[in-house]
Amino acid sequence: MALTWPVVAAVLFGALLHAGWNAMVKSSTDKSLDTALIHLLGSVVAIPLVVVAGWPPASAWPYLVASLVIHVGYYTALAGAYRHGDLGLTYPLMRGTAPLLVALSATVTLSEHLSPLAWVGVVAVSAGVLVLGVGKHAFEAPKAVYFALANAVIIALYTVVDALGVRASGHALQYVATLFLLDGWPFALIVFLQRRTDFMPYARKRWPVALGGAIASLGSYGIALWAMTQAPVAIVAALRETSVLFAALLGVWLLKEVMTPRRVIGTCAILAGVMALRLA
Repeated sequence: MALTWPVVAAVLFGALLHAGWNAMVKSSTDKSLDTALIHLLGSVVAIPLVVVAGWPPASAWPYLVASLVIHVGYYTALAGAYRHGDLGLTYPLMRGTAPLLVALSATVTLSEHLSPLAWVGVVAVSAGVLVLGVGKHAFEAPKAVYFALANAVIIALYTVVDALGVRASGHALQYVATLFLLDGWPFALIVFLQRRTDFMPYARKRWPVALGGAIASLGSYGIALWAMTQAPVAIVAALRETSVLFAALLGVWLLKEVMTPRRVIGTCAILAGVMALRLA
C-alpha cells in the first residue's frame, strides 16, 4: 500500500470535517446531550447509505460489534473531557497521542512496519499537535487530562479494530454506514435514560446544528476508513490528526487569535510530518 496525493487530500479534508464537528460539541451548552444527539442523527443519516450499499459480509461483523462497544467508551470519555476542560487542551491531547499508539499497535495487529521516514512523520505530526494545543497551563485541569489520555487509548483501539473490519469487509461505504447506523443508539440511549427530562427539549432546539455535526462526523470517518484500505493505518491516523492544525488556523482567521511562536512551531512540525509521510 502506498500513500498517494489523492489519498492525502481526502484525509486532510476529512480532518477538516472532524475538527468541525468537535467544535460544534464544544460550543454547546451540554456536551453529553450534544454528543448523543449528533451520533443519534448520524444513525438516521446512515439509513439511506445502508439501503444503497447493503450490509457488510459476515467476516466484518465481529469487528463491527467490537467497535460499537469501544465507541460507547469513546463518547463517554469525550463528553467527560469537554466537560472538565477546554477544547484547546483536551482535543490536541487526545488526538496528538493517539497516532503514536496506533503506529505501535499496528505493527503487531496489522503487521504494518513503517519505514524510518514514516516514523519521523508520525512523531512530527504528533509532536506538532501537542505543541499547538498543550500550553503552560495545560495541567491545571487534571480531570480533563485524564479523560483525554484515556480517550487517546480508546481512539487507538477503535482505529485498529475498524481498520481490520473495513479490510475484512472489502467495501468502505458498507462498513462505515453500518457502523454509524448501529453506533449512535447505545450512547444516546444511556444519556436518554439518565437525562430523559432534558433530552427532547434540547434535541428540538439543537437538532439543525447537530445534524451538520452528524454529517461531518460520518464523512470524516468514512474518508479515513476508505483511506485505510489504500494506505498503512498508522500513516492515515497521523494525517487525520491534522484536524488540530485546521482548528488553530481557523481560530487565527475567523476569531482573530494571535499566531504565537508556539503555534508557528507546531504548524511547521505538522507540515513537515505530512511531507515525510507522503515521501516515506
